[in-house]
Amino acid sequence: MRNGTDAGALPEAVRSHLQALKSEIERHNRLYYQEAVPEVSDLEYDALMREIQDIEREYPQLAAPDSPTQRVGGAPTDGFQTVVHSMPMLSIDNTYNEKELAQFDARVRKGLEDAAPQYLVELKLDGLSMSLRYEEGVLVRAATRGDGVRGDDVTENVRTIRSLPARLSDAPAVLEVRGEVYMTYAELDRINREREAEDLEPFRNPRNTAAGTLKLLDSREVARRRLDIFVYEMVLSSDALPPTHEHTLKLLTHFGLPVNPYWTLCDDIDSVTKVCDEWHERRFSLEYATDGMVIKVNRRDQRDRLGATSKAPRWIIAYKFPAEIARTRLCEIVVQVGKSGALTPVAELEPVPLAGTVVKRATLHNFEDLAQKDLRPGDLVEVQKAGEIIPQVLRFVPEERPSGADAFPVPTNCPACQSAVHKDPDAAILRCLNIACPAQIRGRLEHFASRKAMDIEGLGPALVEQLVDKGLVSDPSDLYQLNREKLIGMERMGDKSAENLLAAVETSKSRPLARLLFGLGIRHVGSRTAEVLADHFHTMDALMVAGTDLLTTLSDIGEVVAESIREFFAVKENKSLILRLREAGVSLADAVEEGNVRPQPLLGLVFVATGSLQNYSRDSIEAHIKSLGGKTSGSVSKKTDYVIAGAEAGSKLEKARTLGVPVLTEEEFEALLRTRTEGQA
Repeated sequence: MRNGTDAGALPEAVRSHLQALKSEIERHNRLYYQEAVPEVSDLEYDALMREIQDIEREYPQLAAPDSPTQRVGGAPTDGFQTVVHSMPMLSIDNTYNEKELAQFDARVRKGLEDAAPQYLVELKLDGLSMSLRYEEGVLVRAATRGDGVRGDDVTENVRTIRSLPARLSDAPAVLEVRGEVYMTYAELDRINREREAEDLEPFRNPRNTAAGTLKLLDSREVARRRLDIFVYEMVLSSDALPPTHEHTLKLLTHFGLPVNPYWTLCDDIDSVTKVCDEWHERRFSLEYATDGMVIKVNRRDQRDRLGATSKAPRWIIAYKFPAEIARTRLCEIVVQVGKSGALTPVAELEPVPLAGTVVKRATLHNFEDLAQKDLRPGDLVEVQKAGEIIPQVLRFVPEERPSGADAFPVPTNCPACQSAVHKDPDAAILRCLNIACPAQIRGRLEHFASRKAMDIEGLGPALVEQLVDKGLVSDPSDLYQLNREKLIGMERMGDKSAENLLAAVETSKSRPLARLLFGLGIRHVGSRTAEVLADHFHTMDALMVAGTDLLTTLSDIGEVVAESIREFFAVKENKSLILRLREAGVSLADAVEEGNVRPQPLLGLVFVATGSLQNYSRDSIEAHIKSLGGKTSGSVSKKTDYVIAGAEAGSKLEKARTLGVPVLTEEEFEALLRTRTEGQA
């Protein structure tokens, strides 16, 4: 490692190569996101990104705010700072029909003393307004609209947006622009497939998902969700602002910023109305949500003459598309059991065209929602697409209800295994807690064998499906009863494959307790919570008898998580599973409990790392602390023992000082480690 290398002593070849890689990444971003003509595969793109990461890891002096690696996100923050907008972000008045558009035009003409304005018509994206400030071509601040005067500083999250160039070309020294952050239908669908695989309720529309994503405190998770942005306005520049909005859009494109290509210059309000009518149906062919059109006076001097009210400019109006609603027959209500046992009512509908697709099914979310809407099989119902992507049943038509239509009963038992269902304490969800429920088996087995859990190499979805379908495996303990005779003859399973799988299964028996706890799929127990539980209890037996009062004293575990753990171990089928795993030879205790005498000098101490460290990455210092018995956290609290602060430490350092938490430099941390290690010798 060369983390101590002086910046001036860096090889020029390294600098040049890094700059070439950055330019190449930005070129591929432009080709993919703005020109839709990608030249490389995702694999090739990722290889370029990894090469940049490797260089910056070896030479951290070269890591800069405009680096493409900033798009992968950093460590979680404690919260967002509030910033004041240099220019207020006002709202836009709405209009809903041709008559109201004509009234807007009349007001504009009156304000301009009957001068003939040109209008520029743009798509109204259903996203989240954003203010972006660039200095010397580099993004220095991104802020949400907030109340129009103040917003949240979400710069680190916005830097993860790949369509936004890391450095602008030929831009003014200071530039402030406005844009709209959004999420594509395809990305929402990808996220919802992942959520459904974990039996989480899907997000309902792209707009709310994008807004919620921007408010996440962990920019690494923001990066995984792949937000996008279109920029549409310049509000501040060290150069003169363009005389027209048409010129503005062309100049923003010249700087390298992503600008929506669908805009039209109109000479009168009749032309504006025609454009709005054209997009009423055409919008369904887009990859993102738009709920209307935005009509703006083109000339900047005319905008200045028109001015603004306290709420909105007088030179702009939004034309909102009417919501599309269809009527169809609710044929049947079925109950689906997800992989984590969640019971979800689903409406089976007579096929009906709606917002560009044919709708046949719609989730009813939960049984409380179903009862509130009083939906019954046989009803004529009104259906709308939430955010024009997820079908939802709005209501039934009372006068069309058939005689004898009965209310759908709330299930008391799981339809797949007949076990009693339980209501989640934190949500209106009914859940089957039987880990051996047939509807959950495949998903639970895949999770149990996954890399973060028991890491059984070779046990993927296709093989799990075969094992379940042939009746060889019905819960995780059955994996440890497999043998060569049972495996030979299965599709793509020869002698060598069977031998490798059995070896992987055998190896998994000695995984740490945290891996096993995560692999069991206990509701709300992710990999981090599993580590907390294993660090405290050390054995499965101790955890199984722990009460909620004790559980809630642990870091990161609240009442909801504690109750979920207690409910899991209260189910007799789950207790039986633990017994069978024990009998199969699976370790139910930490290595520390089994005689491992590795020194644990940091045992019982909680650390928070913040700022740029010289000798560690954030991940490496956290792994180092955990290996020596300590715990790490993403936020500072009264439970924190030490904060390790590097260069440019921010709000976490301030909070540590406020709470009186000791703050260590890297050198002081190493000294503490030496002292405690010598004390255990």
